[in-house]
Parts: sequence; structure tokens; C-alpha cells
Amino acid sequence: MPELAQANVASLRAPLDDPRMRGFLTALAPIHHLAEHSDGFLWRLRTGDDHGLCVIRDGTGPAFLNLSVWRDYRSLHQFVYRSRHGDLLRQRDRWFDTTRQPSTVLWWVTTGERPTADDATHRLRHLRTYGPTARAFSLRRQFTASGAPVASPRSRSSTPR
Repeated sequence: MPELAQANVASLRAPLDDPRMRGFLTALAPIHHLAEHSDGFLWRLRTGDDHGLCVIRDGTGPAFLNLSVWRDYRSLHQFVYRSRHGDLLRQRDRWFDTTRQPSTVLWWVTTGERPTADDATHRLRHLRTYGPTARAFSLRRQFTASGAPVASPRSRSSTPR
């Protein structure tokens, strides 16, 4: 059964050792623990650093890359927006500058596949260049594992019965 890969990038407001980043770094271990124990979580990219962050150059400066694999979109959505992670998400302006949009990309992988940071940045570049497709899509415009577009809840609710 296919699994859902997700990656997002965020432009760091300051270097990780800057005191302004302390709140973000302090929250990481508990949030990683929460993710790893969330229903539907399968894997996340880890680094050898104490903070476990993957920092990349995205053309505008250093950026934090988060990469994980989930059983399905519902599980990912539950963690991102309905857990303590959502509280931190609402505070992101404290630690991150405005990031080129879209900053999150989703795509389907085969069971057990573990994407790399390069895979994630290529998918994000594809999404930014071509818009949502079955190869790389967004939180708002999703595709099934077979490549069919998923109707948004708004379009389903506005469809005459």
C-alpha cells in the first residue's frame, strides 16, 4: 500500500545557536516524540546533530527541512493541525521568515520507501514550477496514490445534491 511522504521548508530567522531560536529548539524533541507516537506515523528524516534538524540551502539562505512519511493524509493532518504541533505552527513567525510558497509538498511513495532531502527538494521545486500534480501536490490540492485528483471538501459541499 502506498505511503504519503511530506516535506516542508522554512527559512530560519536566525542561526540555530542564536538565543532567538531557543524556543523552537526546545520544542523539537517533544514534537518529534509526539509525531513518532501519532497514529499513522511511519518515519522521519533524522540527522546526526543534537537537534535532529536537516538544514539546507534553498537559494535564499539556510532553511529547515522537515521530511516524514505517513500512512495517509488523515493521519498527517491530525498530527499537524489537531495536536500540540498546531500550537507551535501558529507561533512560526517567531522563528521563521516568510518562506517562498508553497513551502509544503506531498507525494506518494512505495511501501517502505524512505525519501531523501534531495528527493524532497526536487518534489518541492516541481510543485513550485508546475503547480499541484500527481508527482508533487499540496495540502490543499491532493491526489490519490493512483494519480487522481481528490475533490476538496469545499467543492464537495458546493456540489448540488
